[in-house]
Amino acid sequence: MEKQTDLAKIERSAAIRRIVLKTVIYIMLSFWAIMVLFPFYWMILTSVKDYGKYNSEFIPKFFTASPTVQNYIDAFTTVDLAGYFANTIIFTLLTTAAMLLIITFAAFAFARLEFKGKNLVFTLFLSLMMIPNELMVITNFVTITNLGFRNTFTGLILPSITSVFYIYLLKENFAQIPDELYYAAKVDGTSDMKYLFKVMIPICKPTIVTVVILKVIECWNSYVWPRLITDDPAYFLVSNGIQEIRENGFGRENIPAMMAAVVVISVPLIVLFLIFRNKIMEGVSRGGTKG
Repeated sequence: MEKQTDLAKIERSAAIRRIVLKTVIYIMLSFWAIMVLFPFYWMILTSVKDYGKYNSEFIPKFFTASPTVQNYIDAFTTVDLAGYFANTIIFTLLTTAAMLLIITFAAFAFARLEFKGKNLVFTLFLSLMMIPNELMVITNFVTITNLGFRNTFTGLILPSITSVFYIYLLKENFAQIPDELYYAAKVDGTSDMKYLFKVMIPICKPTIVTVVILKVIECWNSYVWPRLITDDPAYFLVSNGIQEIRENGFGRENIPAMMAAVVVISVPLIVLFLIFRNKIMEGVSRGGTKG
């Protein structure tokens, strides 16, 4: 009986420790979630505040009793926000499609084909990741300017249609596919292109979806290069259009209208991430897993 009693005490003690540990973890996660989500809450809250009431708040309020959508109306009527959206969609779709085509063929060549100097070329490719982005921006700017592609979609898109990191990520996934599948396909008379599109791409679909989503997010948030290569508002994207909105649209003082524009710009990416977050995690984890 004493042993049973001692065992019961040990089990109760272990259960209490688990409950305490889970409670502490949930408290810390809740605190972290509040810290992460609060800027989004403040952005949305500010976007629905009346301009006059916002300026009259000497102490910022964490809620509003009379929300308004006038700021959102101003975001589309005072400036060409719809035009910025259209430019960004065109830029994102064309850049992502071109990059996906290039990195797929490059990753397939490095992962499956045999040619002289393959390892050396791949090493040189990886070494490009060590070059600071600032140097690449300067080189690209000079090249695009000399080609006469400033203030064009071609100038916006060309420097972004490839990525050494995405080639490496996709190459590692392609390399995980057993060689026996490739040799069996070649015995059956399957061409390399058919093997790529019928076997390798379907198997590595999670990683490809991840690359597409990450590239879309990258294009949507692109700021430095579009701002540098375009000074014509007709080619502004939503990211660098914000500066135009601030300078020549609402003005620096109309913070609620600015926040409304930022909310409108942020919503597509937030929705995209929430829908495909599991695919992103799956694709990234496959890139670092051998098997």
